[in-house]
Amino acid sequence: MTFMKRLEPVWLLLVIIGCLNWAVLAISDTNVLAKVFGTGTVTDVVYCVIGFAALMFVPKLMEEMHLSDRMHPRTH
Repeated sequence: MTFMKRLEPVWLLLVIIGCLNWAVLAISDTNVLAKVFGTGTVTDVVYCVIGFAALMFVPKLMEEMHLSDRMHPRTH
């Protein structure tokens, strides 16, 4: 688990890159990642890595929003 915590800055950077790509795509209709990596398998892998990075933040977001407490029923 500490290994995953150490990688949080990397996950965050990848998520920010993905978000900025979507923002530029929406504003100027230019896909920056496709321009950098071309249209092919490499771009698809980059999108998968960014998606995986976003999924890595789900437990942290649930913890920050105190949703993880609600997921486990309490016994009285």
